[in-house]
Amino acid sequence: MKKVYLDSAATTQMNPEVIDCMTEVMKTTYGNPSSTHTFGRSAKALIEKARKTIAAYLNVTPAEIVFTSGGTEADNLALNSAVRDLGVTQIITSRIEHHAVLHTVEQLKSCYDFELNYVNLKPCGSVDLAHLEELLSAHEGKTLVSLMHVNNEIGNILDIEKVGKLCKANNALFHSDMVQSIGHYKVNLEELPVDFTAASAHKFHGPKGVGFAYVRKSSGLQPLIFGGQQERGHRAGTESVHNIVGLEKAFELANDNLVEEQEKVKGLKTYFIEKLKEAIPAVKFNGGCEDLDNSTYTLVNVCLPIPAEKAVLLLFQLDLNGIACSKGSACQSGSEKGSHVLSQILSEEDLNKPSVRFSFSGFNTKEELDYVIKVLQDFIAS
Repeated sequence: MKKVYLDSAATTQMNPEVIDCMTEVMKTTYGNPSSTHTFGRSAKALIEKARKTIAAYLNVTPAEIVFTSGGTEADNLALNSAVRDLGVTQIITSRIEHHAVLHTVEQLKSCYDFELNYVNLKPCGSVDLAHLEELLSAHEGKTLVSLMHVNNEIGNILDIEKVGKLCKANNALFHSDMVQSIGHYKVNLEELPVDFTAASAHKFHGPKGVGFAYVRKSSGLQPLIFGGQQERGHRAGTESVHNIVGLEKAFELANDNLVEEQEKVKGLKTYFIEKLKEAIPAVKFNGGCEDLDNSTYTLVNVCLPIPAEKAVLLLFQLDLNGIACSKGSACQSGSEKGSHVLSQILSEEDLNKPSVRFSFSGFNTKEELDYVIKVLQDFIAS
């Protein structure tokens, strides 16, 4: 059976160079990084080298990079400490954030006394910046704004510079989940007015279970996990050296090959949109994903003209044909609930039709996309 992987927004295929690099570390550098003997110092040196590498690409200081288990932990670190330690009395977010943010602020709201507001969205799912400015100016206390850079389901790109400037003008902190953009775009965090970000290695061909938080210096952020003094006191626990080295290698490869990768994957997305329209004229593109200038080049989210009674079989049929994709984010794919993102922007009629996210990487080919479109076309016609 032919196999086609179009779910790279959920996780990416690991780069073979990353696997080789990690395997070598597991074989040879197995000391505890907190140990003072040669074995421990060798492991610690690899961690600090990785920190310096990542910081250099992002144009920040190594001390501002905190290694975590992934994007979810990095988001939790910023949000929890902002309310608990930094005197935040208002959080502004949107209803289409990743659940790592949405569920965290809901949990915080049940434990702490602060104002929680959701910024309005435009019909395509983009943030209403005028309403954001109203919310910022109306609150007298300290505010944290948490808005993701690239939406993981519909691909909309936030104007992070404008949001950051609004936050700065209103003396607000700005946290942005950048899990879908770091490793796919050139990011200069020294120039962007962002205080906290989250990144995850497995979104750019690295290992699962490792990522990092960017924490702007002198922010006062306190740890989420307590214990030892690892990560300069920001994150207790013995570091996963092989994963951190894998993250470094994947990040290096992603940034060094960024232009080439962008051109290839953008070409695949453009081709997929054109061919899908030809094959299924009634197809709709959710959010702003058809707009190549204002959405990420890595994914499309499509609403297919299939009646509800038949729609339940769609992902099953695609899987039977060896095609991997997603009905929403990977975090929801095993749930009977619909997408919380699409529920905010689609009509009731379109919510009853199947919407599928196809996400691409440089490992994909046009031949694979042709195959996927043919399977979709045959299913609709059957």
